[in-house]
Amino acid sequence: MKAAELVCPEKRQAFANISLTRNTIAERISELSADLDSQLKQRVKSFIAFSVAIDESTDITDVAQLAIFIRGVDETLTVTEEFLELVPMMDTTTAEDIFGSVVAALDRVGVDWSRAVSLATDGAPSMVGKKAGVATKFKDKVQALNGGDRFWTFHCILHQEALCCKSLKMDHVMEVVVRTVNFIRSRGLNHRQFDKLLRDSNITHSLPYHTEVRWLSRGAVLRHFFDLREEIGQFMEKKENRCWNYNLRNGYGTLHSWLILLNT
Repeated sequence: MKAAELVCPEKRQAFANISLTRNTIAERISELSADLDSQLKQRVKSFIAFSVAIDESTDITDVAQLAIFIRGVDETLTVTEEFLELVPMMDTTTAEDIFGSVVAALDRVGVDWSRAVSLATDGAPSMVGKKAGVATKFKDKVQALNGGDRFWTFHCILHQEALCCKSLKMDHVMEVVVRTVNFIRSRGLNHRQFDKLLRDSNITHSLPYHTEVRWLSRGAVLRHFFDLREEIGQFMEKKENRCWNYNLRNGYGTLHSWLILLNT
């Protein structure tokens, strides 16, 4: 590109449109990864305290993947939070296997184990078992180095919210909301007409789909649905949807109550 600017500047765009080779792209990705890893190793050395969050889940190829995150703070109270490593667990996923993978990942970046202050996991027995769980092994290793008891283990807040969301009986709310959203989003004509209605009202956001797999979308759907309730009411009444007309009169109070609960 530098040569093209000097030799044939009128052809510069033609050279810019040439795709890089796969090897070049792969090398750049490797260089970026190595640079990020090097920066993290330098930051880890300055941590006066750090915490770790781990989660093990199975991918679509039936391989267990262990995700490891680290958050640390230095003397200036600058917080660093990074995704440390994704470790494939090709065999068993016992507490010993998971703990060994966590230790290897942390040792690779050179952490000072005596400065570990907490570990966040899900509620699986292999993670939180009192005698041989990952949390117990992690805590024992840290306390053996610093000799204190200032180490805490936490149940990951995302898992807590997921369990809470499954326990809440929200069918009488979600059934109406999902049916209404699907009526608008799953039909091209309805979706275009609804988006035009929003543009005419100077509203820039629309309704997202709801899916059980991405449980976090439930809160997003309810929040957007409630924010757009007037526009949805106008649209559904124009379409003469009987399900909506019935729940329009009876569902606002319940929906508002659930939104308050979700926000808290």
